[in-house]
Amino acid sequence: MSGLKTSPAVDVQVRSRGQVPRGAAAYARGKVLATLDHVSEPVLAAQVKLTQAVHRSAARPATAQAVVDVSGRPVRAHVAASTMFEAVDLLQERLTVRLARARRYGPRGSSGTVQEAWRDGASHEHRPHRQHLPAEERRIERCKSFSQTRQTPEDAVIDLEAMDYDFWVFTDLISGYDSVVYRDVRTGRHRLASLGPVGQEREAEGLLSVSTVPVPVSTVPEAVQRLNLTGLPFVFFADTATGRGRVLYHRYDGHYGLITPAR
Repeated sequence: MSGLKTSPAVDVQVRSRGQVPRGAAAYARGKVLATLDHVSEPVLAAQVKLTQAVHRSAARPATAQAVVDVSGRPVRAHVAASTMFEAVDLLQERLTVRLARARRYGPRGSSGTVQEAWRDGASHEHRPHRQHLPAEERRIERCKSFSQTRQTPEDAVIDLEAMDYDFWVFTDLISGYDSVVYRDVRTGRHRLASLGPVGQEREAEGLLSVSTVPVPVSTVPEAVQRLNLTGLPFVFFADTATGRGRVLYHRYDGHYGLITPAR
């Protein structure tokens, strides 16, 4: 036996936003259940969000997102397409890849196959586009905090890939410095930036590249200005008042999000 199939008992919660086509919610529920049927670990919860953009002129107005709790570990996928049913099909494909990768890498802290994570990133071509808003209309819409639990950059990359994010901010297990890992859009490799010195042995081993650009020390308004000037998806900086790492990033709705250390 390959393991106990717990997924049929999972109540897949589907939320819709906007004028989602009739039948799309049931279609999404069926697709996610079919995907979870191949997961042998206990699936504790599964949530799907379908969003149909108000502006029909958008190139890919239909977005679908799923978050699955597998034995207490979240796995996420997020896609966009021209139609909602196409988005759900893409969501199933991407979620299948994420779940398979989570099983392959094993629990946090395992090292048997971690090296594969650095070269096995899924394509981002179906990720949603960010809505453009004039700079004067943007505001910080959401503030989140990153965990106080320390982890290695290797585990941070695994979390980055499992959650289908652009970056993952964490506190390094060894150095104790706030750091961030992200995918370099030019090379496709994962990259590490830290508030403290980073050993070059990681880059020498080919696991990830290490940023040598000093992390800026700034206030949140200064980070907003830097984000707008550079056009980058996020800015990692040391807070002027506390010296701790923060990330200011562009949200899909065109506004900003801010991530700070948990208190």
